[in-house]
Amino acid sequence: MANNRILALLAAFGASAIYGINHTIAKGVMPLYIEPFGFILLRVSGAAILFWLLSFFAPKEKIANSDWPRIVGCAIFGMVINMLFFFKGLSLSTPINSSVIITLSPVMVLILAAILIGERITLLKSLGIIIGLAGALVLILFSKETGGNGENIPLGNMLFIVNAFSYGLYLILVKPLTQKYHSITLMKWLFLIAIFINLPVTYSEFVAVDWANLPFDAIWKLSYVVLGTTFMTYLLNIYALKQLSAATISAFIYLQPLIAISFAIAVGADELNMTKAIAALLVFVGVYMVSIKKKPKKAAVTD
Repeated sequence: MANNRILALLAAFGASAIYGINHTIAKGVMPLYIEPFGFILLRVSGAAILFWLLSFFAPKEKIANSDWPRIVGCAIFGMVINMLFFFKGLSLSTPINSSVIITLSPVMVLILAAILIGERITLLKSLGIIIGLAGALVLILFSKETGGNGENIPLGNMLFIVNAFSYGLYLILVKPLTQKYHSITLMKWLFLIAIFINLPVTYSEFVAVDWANLPFDAIWKLSYVVLGTTFMTYLLNIYALKQLSAATISAFIYLQPLIAISFAIAVGADELNMTKAIAALLVFVGVYMVSIKKKPKKAAVTD
């Protein structure tokens, strides 16, 4: 039992590490070898193929007609808007900025849950939202216009905010579906639908890639994003969730920016300055405050 828990913790760490490194890896091929929108068509197509192949070994399920509108909505917010804005933002900004701002996802989920399903926001969580968003605003307002490998850093940072909101909405929409269907069933349909919705926006950049003459450096980075970031992280998190609570899994979100920052600095893809450090601290504190769960009061013991 203890060994299973250790393996689950390693799986959760592995997923966070893959995500963290992805910020630098994906940035390394854009726009030199592939434009961001073309990258998304490659990503959703590759993931769709892999999940459909995996579905042959998963339970066979039929989607209820009443669930198709929600599934299409999940594809739009989780595999279209979310991905398009993140990769476009990454092409304009830097790996450290992206890794810090995407950590705001729990904050966005809380805001959207309050608006859409009336979830109550406590004073502590309200302060957390304000502090976390303040950290994002620091990056947007005080980052240099350009620098390193960022062509338009403030605009890229704003796109990360849209990405975080879209992903938060996706999480709220997909939650009821996860109670009804197997994970592989959901993923194969979500990524398949995402191909067709993304196609009009992404096709021109996808076919512009000189696929026949891509160097090995570009091929392994493209493969990393499709196989690692899009496919393996999902499988690792599913395995981890079998042994660990959702709360434990969510705590690993704090590792992603730490790994991303360390990796980006180590390979010379980005640098940490005072603005980024202050912004990261504000975001981490805000997300921590939003993530704190109030312990239920113990019932009084009577003799």
